[in-house]
Amino acid sequence: MHRTTLLPENWWDEAAEAWADNATGQDAATLRAEIDQLRRALAGRMVIDQACGMVMILAPCRRGPARNLLVDISRQCKSSLPEVSAAMVAAWEGEPLSRLMQRALRHGLRRLYAEDPVCDSASAAAPSGRGGP
Repeated sequence: MHRTTLLPENWWDEAAEAWADNATGQDAATLRAEIDQLRRALAGRMVIDQACGMVMILAPCRRGPARNLLVDISRQCKSSLPEVSAAMVAAWEGEPLSRLMQRALRHGLRRLYAEDPVCDSASAAAPSGRGGP
């Protein structure tokens, strides 16, 4: 004997609608959280790139060593990389760096100059193999 279950005519529509509402609500909340996280990451990334550029100009060095310098400072100061980068950018605009960050910057620059021979003003000012103007 076969048992037949009768479902209301609109049961599938109601079930699909309930599932869509629930999924949309959860998906929307998940997407909002992801968007907020991406916005924060992008804002942090922009200030990190700006600070890297400042270090590249002032130290003169390449991007990798400049970023490593900022990472070293953040580790020594027990701060996040975006926080250190924001402090560096603010220092450029006239805000003083904390003593801890100043000390970490000096230490990092000494190490940078010792490890990377390209990171000195003499070689950046007059590249070898070319005559001056």
